[in-house]
Amino acid sequence: MDGVYRFAELNIAVRSLFRDVHDYCAEFHTDAEADFAVETSAEDIAFERTRAAASDAALGRPSRAYTDGYLEELAVYRKIAERLPLYDTVLFHGSALAADGEGYLFTAPSGTGKSTHARLWRELLGDRVVMINDDKPLLRVTEEGVTVYGTPFRGKHGLGGDVSAPLRSIGLLSRGEENDVRTISASDAFPRLLRQAYRPSDGPALKATLAILERLARTVRFFDMKCNMDVSAAAAAFGAMSKG
Repeated sequence: MDGVYRFAELNIAVRSLFRDVHDYCAEFHTDAEADFAVETSAEDIAFERTRAAASDAALGRPSRAYTDGYLEELAVYRKIAERLPLYDTVLFHGSALAADGEGYLFTAPSGTGKSTHARLWRELLGDRVVMINDDKPLLRVTEEGVTVYGTPFRGKHGLGGDVSAPLRSIGLLSRGEENDVRTISASDAFPRLLRQAYRPSDGPALKATLAILERLARTVRFFDMKCNMDVSAAAAAFGAMSKG
């Protein structure tokens, strides 16, 4: 099956074995000519099944019965992520939202509370907040600035959509009993950024990824965020990250 979808200002042709990924990406469909194409195979689905089983084992939970269609969705996004750095774009593990039209991204290891923190911003600011992507947004980084984009690959809560915003700040989130949000240098943030960015297996794409992250580090502000799970955490974070 074939379709073309627009992510982060790029038109990407997808050829798949199953329909699931096309239904999943329908909101992003375009009739424009593709900038590049990806195609999946049975081997790609088997690879994702092995990775999913390993992830379940690492988290100490029983291996789940994933459908081929779902696994192909993962394979499609992986293949897209492998190509994106050649177009100034990187896939990032985090929760992204726009508040008053400006983008904020929270990143941390799985289970730290990124989605919960984003929910607290929505609770605090109401309609001033629009979710961009709750799991794996795209960052397009050029000399003109950084834009964060939504995609249909938006995590188990399905929050986000065909939305983008200029990225103002990135919060490196951890849990704490008391809220402590402070700026940190790009050099201090960089190792944690690298862990949360998708790192392609292809050499030139990996080199491009590092260059993108270096530009990102020069462009946006970074915050070390120790936050509890109360709405006061959102107030502290927004108060610090929106200033200046």
